[in-house]
Amino acid sequence: MLDGLKRLEYRGYDSSGLIVATNKGFEQVKRTGRVVNLEEALDELQYGGNLGISHTRWATHGDVTEANAHPHTSSDGKISLVHNGVIENYVGMKQFLEKKGYTFQSETDSEALSNLIAYHYAKEGRASGKNPFLEAVRKSLRHVEGTYGIAVVCPDFPLELIGARKGSPLIIGIGKDENLIASDVNAITHCTQNVVYLNDNEVVHMTNADFSITTVSSKNVEAVIHKVDWDTSAAELGDYSHFMEKEIFEQPVSLQNGMRGRFSDDSSTAVFGGLNLNSQELRQIDRILFLACGTAWHACLVAEYLIERFARIPVEVEYASEFRYRNAPLDKNTLVIAISQSGETIDTLGALREAKRKGYRTLAINNSVGSTIARESDGGIYQHAGPEIGVASTKAFTSQIMICAMLALYLGRLRDLSYEDGIQIVKALRGVPEQVGQILQQNEAIAAVAKKYAKYEDCLFLGRQLMFPIALEGALKLKEISYIHAEGYPAAEMKHGPIALICENCPSVFLATSGEIFQKSLANVQEVKARKGKVICIATEGCEIPDNLVDDIIRVPECHEIVKPILMSIPIQLFSYHVALERGCDVDKPRNLAKSVTVE
Repeated sequence: MLDGLKRLEYRGYDSSGLIVATNKGFEQVKRTGRVVNLEEALDELQYGGNLGISHTRWATHGDVTEANAHPHTSSDGKISLVHNGVIENYVGMKQFLEKKGYTFQSETDSEALSNLIAYHYAKEGRASGKNPFLEAVRKSLRHVEGTYGIAVVCPDFPLELIGARKGSPLIIGIGKDENLIASDVNAITHCTQNVVYLNDNEVVHMTNADFSITTVSSKNVEAVIHKVDWDTSAAELGDYSHFMEKEIFEQPVSLQNGMRGRFSDDSSTAVFGGLNLNSQELRQIDRILFLACGTAWHACLVAEYLIERFARIPVEVEYASEFRYRNAPLDKNTLVIAISQSGETIDTLGALREAKRKGYRTLAINNSVGSTIARESDGGIYQHAGPEIGVASTKAFTSQIMICAMLALYLGRLRDLSYEDGIQIVKALRGVPEQVGQILQQNEAIAAVAKKYAKYEDCLFLGRQLMFPIALEGALKLKEISYIHAEGYPAAEMKHGPIALICENCPSVFLATSGEIFQKSLANVQEVKARKGKVICIATEGCEIPDNLVDDIIRVPECHEIVKPILMSIPIQLFSYHVALERGCDVDKPRNLAKSVTVE
């Protein structure tokens, strides 16, 4: 369980805890902070057993305390559980249960569910011949409003575990003489590569020897076993200091893997096998709507520029969290595409379901084959980027941009993009891994630049056209891992407000690429320098920048416009990483963040 928690710590690391069924009964330990704190406590106690549940928390309800850490045990001691998600009606549950004599030790919504299951377990009895533990869980879940992924144990059934999901992922691992349950496949692949993905409203009852799946309403479900086909060593740190560093340097490989086998024989277009839409259906698409959150939303903005530029299809980009709760009018020939690295982001999943409910065709771009979003969309494209452990996304982001660029090419060739243009774009895409490798060789030089600017508390990222989404991503990366206040803007918009921030203590990062608007970007740099602002310029090699106009410059190779967003992303990742190191921040586990947000 400790190994699993360490592999899941990027999902939350405010506190952790576990319960083990020992020959003395159930033993529980909780600690605030990182999993290592729990491990140290267990080293002293030396628990052993054959069944247990464990959890690492990202706080939703209640402060970061041992009382609020999971597992949560009912006040009568009969039910213990760990829970991901949010029980929306927990206040009403709590009031009901307090009248029935149940007490509460935490501020969490999860404890209400443990007490509710205990209440139904006390009422259940054994007269019916059914398993009262399993029936109590089922009856309780029928009263839950909200989302959950739970694992539940009962001291009266010390060799049985029950899990259930609704809106929060849960996976069964089928091992040798053991069965496991986890919220992320990464937690159990060191034990088994045979897994079953639970669907919403399904309940699993397991022992070490077997398991059965039913619905909350007691209908039997046939398990479908999947083979996890990625190398588990890819989730190990290896010789790197941090996962973020490792994943930045893995990008030549992750980008190459995303392209492998996805170009036509004549190298004039991209080929996707899982769209489940034929050419005629795709030509009928009048509009594309992208849905995502966070870094993936920035990838969607890049996709908007690229698809409108090369495929001439109107594109809209929505925050998934906003789309799911508003009634946006959409054309009947709209294609909805959701982007999520984990495939479990609750807001993106909710938005996808809303689009499907209204009859729109849906595609997903994600990095997890068995994820809920991948399974519920009509078709999709798998990134093949490998597991990304660092909370701040790097290789998944550039992989998403690469997939979107290939999609723009594919849709463009279905319409009016010429054969010659297709040849040139494929050539440019194939050259990206090598060009990314060239940029990574500048790591030490970028680190030196970062060291100069690590002392500042504010920073602006500015770019035009395709560089605007990269400016947003650069600002997000810097604020995520270094806690510097950073904002991204279109460079021309600076003079409409943000220029008020420009001073000696607020540096600006300009993203400048060769082309028709390059001189406009230089004019924006001049505006900053005229107000004594410091300027870091990330520019393609074809950009001629006058001497003394910028304070520091980082170069990327000259390239086709379709791949500029990928190449320009690499320096901002390295810059943010080294600034955070200089400030003494934990780059892999920045405060208050979690890798995959499965709660609203």
